[in-house]
Amino acid sequence: MSEENKREPDEASAPSEPVAEAPSEAPSEAPSEPASEPAAEPAAESTAPTPAPAPEEAAAPPAPRRVETDEEKAARRKASLEAREAAKAAAAQAAAQAAQAGNEGRAAAKAPGGEGEGGEEEQPPKPPSHNQPRLDRVVALLRELIAEDAVEEAYINEPNDHLPTLVIKNEHWLKTAQLFRSHAELSCSYLRNISGVDYETHMEVVYYPLNMENHHCYCVKVRTDREQPSVSSVTPIWETANWNEREIYDLLGIDFPGHPDLRRIMMPDDWVGHPLRKDYVPLDPEV
Repeated sequence: MSEENKREPDEASAPSEPVAEAPSEAPSEAPSEPASEPAAEPAAESTAPTPAPAPEEAAAPPAPRRVETDEEKAARRKASLEAREAAKAAAAQAAAQAAQAGNEGRAAAKAPGGEGEGGEEEQPPKPPSHNQPRLDRVVALLRELIAEDAVEEAYINEPNDHLPTLVIKNEHWLKTAQLFRSHAELSCSYLRNISGVDYETHMEVVYYPLNMENHHCYCVKVRTDREQPSVSSVTPIWETANWNEREIYDLLGIDFPGHPDLRRIMMPDDWVGHPLRKDYVPLDPEV
């Protein structure tokens, strides 16, 4: 191909500028530099808003965390413990001050105007139990129909649903049981439960006769000597007493004269002693 054919494309691409000079002279004159400078400036302007170092800084790893020494851990735990103890002490002191203030306030309320003034008005007497009339009536019946000294003690057991409670002398118990069963005002045809108690100074048998029609229940206690405990059997009056009296005899050693078949019911017949007595010592400690 001739030199004229080679120059035709160059002339077509740049008709306004002659390119007749030899290629060796291009470095010295550099005719294409003014045209290339405007093209480089937009490229620089387009990359300016996103500088390259920013992503490198964000991706940099965090500084390593400093590890606590054993001494520092111990000091931190000690400080935390001391803070908790101080808080507990402050709370206890505040509670003690509040309690003292309450006691002083109650003392002042009891005697606001001096000695013997205002105390009874501030605290009126407690109203009697709703079962107190029923208890009084039973006591009156026993003293009238059994004996004047038949009742040793009578009170209302408020924690146990205001249960009327009587302590009957041992020698009057059998007639008292018959009265509870047959008297028209009492009519306790059912004996709900019997229990035995060892008080170390004496023994006691506790009965709970119940009226099945109006559901009035009573608690009757009979005390007996601890060395030779004996309480008259009420099995002939209430058949439900049969096995309960046998159990009390078996475990506490209380005799029930008049019982039709008083023998052990839980322990073997040849067992020595009564396991629920406070002074019971087993023959074989491993049993």
